[in-house]
Amino acid sequence: MTTKRDYYEILGISKTASPEDVRRSYREMALKFHPDRVPAEQKKEAEEKFKEVSEAYAVLSDSSKRELYDKYGHSGIDQKYAQEDIFKGADFSSIFREMGGGFGGGGSIFEEIFGDLGFDISGTHQSRAQSARRRGRDLQIAIDISLEEAARGVEKTITVPRYETCSSCGGSGARSGTRKSTCPQCKGSGRTVVSNGFFQLAQTCSRCGGEGSIIQSPCPDCRGEGRVKVVKKIKVKIPAGVDNGSQLRVRQEGEAGVNSRGDLYVIIELRPHDTFERHNNDISTSVNISLAKAVLGGEIDVPALEGRLTMKVPPGTQCGKIFRLKGKGIPDLHSQGIGDELVRVNIDIPVRLTSRQRQLIEEFARINGEDLGAKDSFTEKFKKSFR
Repeated sequence: MTTKRDYYEILGISKTASPEDVRRSYREMALKFHPDRVPAEQKKEAEEKFKEVSEAYAVLSDSSKRELYDKYGHSGIDQKYAQEDIFKGADFSSIFREMGGGFGGGGSIFEEIFGDLGFDISGTHQSRAQSARRRGRDLQIAIDISLEEAARGVEKTITVPRYETCSSCGGSGARSGTRKSTCPQCKGSGRTVVSNGFFQLAQTCSRCGGEGSIIQSPCPDCRGEGRVKVVKKIKVKIPAGVDNGSQLRVRQEGEAGVNSRGDLYVIIELRPHDTFERHNNDISTSVNISLAKAVLGGEIDVPALEGRLTMKVPPGTQCGKIFRLKGKGIPDLHSQGIGDELVRVNIDIPVRLTSRQRQLIEEFARINGEDLGAKDSFTEKFKKSFR
């Protein structure tokens, strides 16, 4: 009689391994030794290994069986459970529930493993590839717009390369005048059943890809794909208030699928502006004003998104002062509000002065009680340098 290997050794874990360690090790082993993932000459050996790791998992994943096994070894399990009942008593359905749902539940370790292998445990779920073909692929395209266009909204015509249903075959993929025929491998069911000793699994048919039918005479225009690549011009309305990175969803403008078309996602890229910087819904800029305007006040012209505006500067305006023009910014994308325009004032200090201007500034300083430091005029300094 062949001596059974230790279950912990089979899964490559210690006796103190947590349930999560057991699950993780089983997943790795099951994927490694599944008969459909190895060359033909290794299938028999892989099938034995696969059954061995599945039996180890059936025991160690069940707390009551694991307790018996830890106390009495294989004899404790064999005495309480018949060989065929190991999988029934640890009950793969209960294991499925433990791991995240029954046969129809999502997230179980078996659905994860066998989904990766192309199997359908529940018998109702479509394969990933089949589902992808039935709904067209979503597309994404980026367009750049100006700050002015973002502020008022704009309609853009964009060019989108995508797959469309082939007009020659109507999307069937078969040459005009011919029809698809029932797949001889799955007999039209789209699935084939694979037996691995203690349970059976339904696998997506490799011949027809789960469609249940095959094309004997492909359409020459789409080569049996049922779709052809085209370039489509689409008008997209961009609402006021979009920002850099905003994403607009245009329904049913993606690629064509068997049952429905995907969506088109338009990503907004905002071009840098020469005059303004954007801060959420506010915009900011800076202007230079004369020394006289800063001291005496007055009106100045400032740039705006819709041309130019007149802004009042009060007497005594300091350099760096920021004025807020209400409602002159960007509309809010999700409400009726509008941002503001922030105007930073810089005072333009003259570099060269006439003698008259200099006299007036010096006189202003003396009246103001300021000591300018230099007692001599420029003319006096020039004369002293030649004495």
